[in-house]
Amino acid sequence: MTKLRILDDDLVEKFILGSGSGGQKINKTSSCVYLKHIPSGLEVKCQAGRSREMNRFLARHELCERLEGIRRQKIQERIDEQEKNRRQNRPPSRRSKQRSVAEKRRNSEKKSLRRAPKDRD
Repeated sequence: MTKLRILDDDLVEKFILGSGSGGQKINKTSSCVYLKHIPSGLEVKCQAGRSREMNRFLARHELCERLEGIRRQKIQERIDEQEKNRRQNRPPSRRSKQRSVAEKRRNSEKKSLRRAPKDRD
């Protein structure tokens, strides 16, 4: 959490009643952990284990993974944008220029055939 610069003050932590299979025991103990990271608005709910402390650890781990994924995604988007700009600003190669000129000549010949024939006297 220190690597991602997550402070404990930025987290809202609540212990809520569990739900699902497990019967009466799971329904009456508050071992389910709810974490909310206030700056990003991410919410995590963890009820993987029976103990509250284990669920706290797992919830914090899940929150860190999600924040790390968001951080990686932003970095990748920035890299992709730079790569796109680099590709767009690259001058065309000699071969692609030759292909382009050849295509233009072919189109010009097609269009010249559409014109009315000239009178030769």
